[in-house]
Order: sequence, then C-alpha cells, then structure tokens
Amino acid sequence: MDALAGLLEGPRARGAFMIRACFDPPWAVRIEDRAPLTVMLMVRGEAVVLPDAGEPVRLRPGDLAIARGPDPYTCADDPGTAPQALILPGAECSYPDGRSLNGSMDLGVRTWGDRLDGGTVVLIGTYLMEGEISNRLLDALPPLLSLTTDVWKCPLTPLLMEEIVRDEPGQEVVLDRMLDLLVIAALRAWFSRPEAKAPAWYAALADPVVGRVLRLMQDDPAHPWTVASLAAKAGVSRAALARRFSELVGEPVMTYLTGWRLALAADRLREGNATLEAIARQVGYGSAFALSSAFKRGYGVSPQEFRLRVGPT
Repeated sequence: MDALAGLLEGPRARGAFMIRACFDPPWAVRIEDRAPLTVMLMVRGEAVVLPDAGEPVRLRPGDLAIARGPDPYTCADDPGTAPQALILPGAECSYPDGRSLNGSMDLGVRTWGDRLDGGTVVLIGTYLMEGEISNRLLDALPPLLSLTTDVWKCPLTPLLMEEIVRDEPGQEVVLDRMLDLLVIAALRAWFSRPEAKAPAWYAALADPVVGRVLRLMQDDPAHPWTVASLAAKAGVSRAALARRFSELVGEPVMTYLTGWRLALAADRLREGNATLEAIARQVGYGSAFALSSAFKRGYGVSPQEFRLRVGPT
C-alpha cells in the first residue's frame, strides 16, 4: 500500500455525495457541511472559492480545487456575491435565513442549481466520513488547494459528466470509484508541485532503503517486524536503517509502525463489528489486551469507547 492508496484504503468513498451544479451569475453557495474532503472540478464558466481564512482560489474550465474540512467556505461567481444557499451536514440545504431549500433547486439526477444549461457548471464530490489512516496525508494538505490546467489535465471529466447523471443499478459504486480516481490523480499532481509540502514519510517513499521499509510495514502490518528484520529486508545494518529512517521520516521505525497499526485498528473499529481479538491479529498485536493498551496510549480512549464514539460506517 503506497501513500496515496493509504489515503483511501480505510474509508474509500462509500455513498459519497456527488452532484453537478449548474448556475447563472450571480450565484453563491455557503458550505458548512464539515465534510473531511470535497473536490470541485470546473466544467464551464468560472468560480471563486472563498475560505473564511486564507486566500481565495479562482477556478476556470478544467481547473480543480480540493477543500479539506471541517472549515467552512463559500463558492461564488464573484467574491462580492451574497450566498443564496447554505449546505449543512448530511447534505441538508437551506436558505441563509434557515428555511429549507431541499428539493427546490433540483434539476434531475444528481443535478442542482438554476437551469441545466447554466453559464457555470461544476462537478462536486464530497467524502462524507473521515478515516484515521488518511489523516496522515490529509494533515499535509492545505485547507484549500487548486490545480490549474497548465499543471494538470483531467481525462476523467467527460466520463464524469456522463456518469454523474446516469441512474443505473450500481451507479453509486461507479461514482465512488471514479471519485477515488479523481482524488488520487489530483494528489499525484499536487505533490509533484514545488509549493506542495508533502509529509516526510510520503517523500521518504522515494528512498530505496526507507521506501522499501515503509512499504513492508504498510503492506503487512501483522508481521512481527523488528528494526533488525526490516534492516535485513532492506539490505542494510540495523543502525544504518534506524539512522536513515529517523532522518527522512522524522520518527523512529517502531514509532511509525505503531502509529500505522493503531490507525488501521481505528479504521477496523469504525468499519464494522469485528472483535477486538480479530482486529488485534490483523494489525500485529498478540492479544486484544495488548491492542487495547496501545490504543489507549495513542488515542486517549479505549477501543470500545472509540467504537461507540465514531459509530459504524
């Protein structure tokens, strides 16, 4: 599992909110849904994304923006346009004064706005839940980033435009996977940019020694890894691996492995009803007690308390 796969491996898009928004200027929508990640792909017209803190981002046809929640922001044709709609958690929609707007701007299957042939068309995909594995990468993203057509091309746009309005069996699954592909493609492009500050462990994947060790731990967390066994796999001494890993990743080998295992455990707790004993075996702990002790040290609550707090997804 590489870094980008790790972003979506835990809670990959499942029933993600996807919509085609069609507007005529002037228009503005205030987003307060607290979603962990939202992707906006401009198809026609122009828009500006206005975070409450930070610089606005202007989008033109072919450009893409990613907003990392839970901070609110506004999308509009112009910074001076007052919001006409408010998007709340659970895909609820209201007028700014609180009156319900649900249904009144529907234009067909996954289409919303003023009119189908509006001057502005933007495809929006929103992940509705957050996974603990992805936090390592999400924390490295700015609250708002953009990719313009001079630095990336999106081959998925025509297919997304076609699929987002289809109403076929299994269509939600198709759109979920397409959203995953769109995000991965965008993040690949983003982390290749000089302005992107990739996390140390992400950059370390390119190192022939540390990258191999990271992949070994990520691919088989249940294995009883030690620094010595990982060093042998990488073809270096234990001391050389420990030094190189700390220099590139910013933390010791076993500290990283513990964090990875606990993140996996948190996702398992979030995803279903597997027993703590089963989860412990999956992520490299010898018993439910050992996992519970490590989890409480890392997360401040017991696995049972964590499961009750986040609920199943």
